[in-house]
Amino acid sequence: MQTMEKHRWRLKGPEMEGPIARWYARVRGSESQVRAYRKQAFELTAGLPDGAQVLEVAPGPGYLSIETARLRRFHVTALDISRTFVQIASANAWDAGVDVDFRHGDVARMPFESESFDLIVCQAAFKNFTLPQTALAEIHRVLRTGGTAVIQDMSRDATHADVEAEVKGMELGRLSSFMTKATLERLRNRAYSPAQFERLAKESPFPSWEITTSGIGLEVRLKK
Repeated sequence: MQTMEKHRWRLKGPEMEGPIARWYARVRGSESQVRAYRKQAFELTAGLPDGAQVLEVAPGPGYLSIETARLRRFHVTALDISRTFVQIASANAWDAGVDVDFRHGDVARMPFESESFDLIVCQAAFKNFTLPQTALAEIHRVLRTGGTAVIQDMSRDATHADVEAEVKGMELGRLSSFMTKATLERLRNRAYSPAQFERLAKESPFPSWEITTSGIGLEVRLKK
């Protein structure tokens, strides 16, 4: 586990810029996945008051942030280290006719005041952070007291059958399915198991958390 404090958001994988980022945006933008993002946006924000401040960390192409903004109830901000993703997500939001403040920045040194957000969400990215303790500390800092941070990612305990089922549900073409399956199998090797994330949470500033799994997924809800 990395304990050195460095103000850089380094990733344990290829840089998500240019053609790689654009390929990922296409793969994650199928109709079935957009429907899933719409459902997730509704579920994740359940119970939040109108006007709440929502932050998505590492939004990629921005689909979840856009679906959250479609609810027309919240102020949505998103922060990504990839300039290409910020450009793609901003264009997607414009096309969707919604207002999302997509920013380029580092999760290890977020450009926000302390106690700024009521809900923080990070999907499919936390396993890539080489400074997970710093990321959790920053998430805790910018989260308001009483707020929730939700981290959704792969579980290291996911099986090959879980990966097969996940890709099948994406409704991709044959080539994209093959590439996505191979990518998920690689990503699983650096994902956290529930026990590993439990240890990480215990070292964080968060006083309480809940960890659940389903299919390939791991969900961690941390309360401030």
